Amino acid sequence: MSTETGAVTGSDTSRIHNIGYRAYDGPRLGRAYARRSLYSQTLRGSFGLGRSAKSKVLPMLLFGVMALVAAILVAVSMATPDASKLVVKYTAYAIYLQAVIGLFIAAQAPQAVSRDLRFKSVPLYFSRPIERVDYVVAKFAAMASALFVLTGTPLLILYVGSLLAKFDFADQTKWFGQGLVSVALLSVLFAGLGLVMAALTPRRGFGVAAVIAVLTISYGAVSTVQAIAWETGSTGAVQWMGLFSPITLIDGVQTAFLGASSSFPGGEGPGAGAGVVYLIVVLALVAGSYAVLMRRYRRVGL
Repeated sequence: MSTETGAVTGSDTSRIHNIGYRAYDGPRLGRAYARRSLYSQTLRGSFGLGRSAKSKVLPMLLFGVMALVAAILVAVSMATPDASKLVVKYTAYAIYLQAVIGLFIAAQAPQAVSRDLRFKSVPLYFSRPIERVDYVVAKFAAMASALFVLTGTPLLILYVGSLLAKFDFADQTKWFGQGLVSVALLSVLFAGLGLVMAALTPRRGFGVAAVIAVLTISYGAVSTVQAIAWETGSTGAVQWMGLFSPITLIDGVQTAFLGASSSFPGGEGPGAGAGVVYLIVVLALVAGSYAVLMRRYRRVGL
């Protein structure tokens, strides 16, 4: 019940009431806390944690596929007579399972950003204390972290399995490290491209289709053109065509600098010189993705 504290002179109907609200006198946690909370919420949401049971099915299923295939490969490697190493290289695992990775980012990138756009909640984030750069960095980092968990966990299973099989410790540790560098670069690149595609529209279905087109369809198109070039004798063009697909970009970088075997036709990946071009393109795409997201949220944050 309100309590009358006084009346305004000249009006019998105007009153100042004390309705019992108290000013907040607790701690002000600020931008850093808000940024960490947004990062944590997005990362957990990428795997359906804190969401409905239905939302957990697809990400957990894809995570299970990534881990199960790695476990099967370890078992096959251990069962092979006179085996001294794994049947698949650490750097090749993400290339082979790229369809699963593409499906994961296609499903989860729109979940990370499209709902905020669709329900017009972005201006509420930017009201105070969080700013546009905090939102973009938190979303970008969370999606890259989710992809690194998805792609790094099977490599860890392969590594632990190789040690249990008593394969050479030094070699396995070196190759495991190379694999982690490769999937870290892949995670950042795929996260940036996926978020850009998803942020272009508040419609989740359109976002999913756009991500699949950029990550998966582009690989099919580039691989087809590379195969045609190889069969027609234009072998020199094969490595440069790899610049037009995200997964072939990662393939080229790890072939040039991480001792990986190329999945290009004929197994001829870029050398160190062309590898520098590949690396520059990857870094440019990551930086460009960040710039596009910042520009995108400059408009929707008003």
